Amino acid sequence: MTKEQVIDVLSKIYDPEIPVNIWELGFIYKLEVNENNDVYILMTLTAPNCPVAESLPLDVRKDVAAIPGVGNVVVDITFDPPWDMDKMSEAAKLELGLIW
Repeated sequence: MTKEQVIDVLSKIYDPEIPVNIWELGFIYKLEVNENNDVYILMTLTAPNCPVAESLPLDVRKDVAAIPGVGNVVVDITFDPPWDMDKMSEAAKLELGLIW
């Protein structure tokens, strides 16, 4: 199990309000995989009152835990620093029409 496999899974999880995956949106602030294949994810959302504030982190944990060989999965939420559009990848900005 590799960090790249986790990124692949994260790249398939979408914020339902924004048609871009959470990896490209820059929601993932930290991703660690240790020697036991335990995964730690520190992530954010667009805002604390985001409609998926409770469900999206659970989806992330469930989907990452489904990777063959993964150990424990911990997903923590933070709003420090607050998310902003500067955290998005160039691909996400292009997808949303923010650059061309």
